[in-house]
Amino acid sequence: MTPLVLVEEPAPHVRQLTLNRPDELNAMTAELCEALHVELRRIAAERSVRAVILTGAGRGFCAGVDLHGYGAAPGNDGSDEPRDRLANQEHMSTLILELRALPQPVIAAVNGPAAGLGLALALGCDIRYAAAQAVFRVAFINIGVSNCDMGTSWLLPRLIGASRSHELMLTGRRFDAEEALRIGLLADVLDEGKLLERALLAATQIASLAPWGVRLTKQGMWAALEIPSQQAVVEYEDRQQIMATFGQAVPEAVGAFLEKRPAEFAD
Repeated sequence: MTPLVLVEEPAPHVRQLTLNRPDELNAMTAELCEALHVELRRIAAERSVRAVILTGAGRGFCAGVDLHGYGAAPGNDGSDEPRDRLANQEHMSTLILELRALPQPVIAAVNGPAAGLGLALALGCDIRYAAAQAVFRVAFINIGVSNCDMGTSWLLPRLIGASRSHELMLTGRRFDAEEALRIGLLADVLDEGKLLERALLAATQIASLAPWGVRLTKQGMWAALEIPSQQAVVEYEDRQQIMATFGQAVPEAVGAFLEKRPAEFAD
């Protein structure tokens, strides 16, 4: 059978995951969701992986939950409908938490429509690039449920601000890549064919840095969104920084700079 998540190594220390239901714009099913969980758990345990690219096969990134039917999360047996529905919901929503918890930075290469859960996946990544033809939508409200879903109500305001988020959340309208760039959701918009090249450039830049420093930076950036005061942030950063001085990364980085050579960091 064709894998639901394609796994590639486009450069040393870089893992690329491609959602692979192109005929359905990579709409999410329980099988695809579980396959992505499996790959994320595998990456989390592999120190040799230093950066991750998440993209979609064909014309879409992820069009949201498959409206033809999601299927059943692992362990669902049909004996308790409320429990099974909640298990399905958590099966999807924990993907977003898993992206945040992943030690390695994740770069979303949004190649086409990203709606509902697809938008949430992009929001949960650390960096977002998009193709010019990409479109976005907080889509849950358009099928009669709340748009506060899959972490979107927490992530979107922190990325683009509360005022813009309220408008997008309450109207459920589509917006294109240029608007997404203008409001700060994206780091860049690329012409067709240049998207993965840009994502790979960022991934290789990250992979060339000290893995421990990169992991602490990702962890610290996300933590800072929840820490309520500058004083507490500085105290957190102080402890992170002292942790980072142990090991071989600092002497290797300093030595490489003084010797005018590329640094070589261990996994």
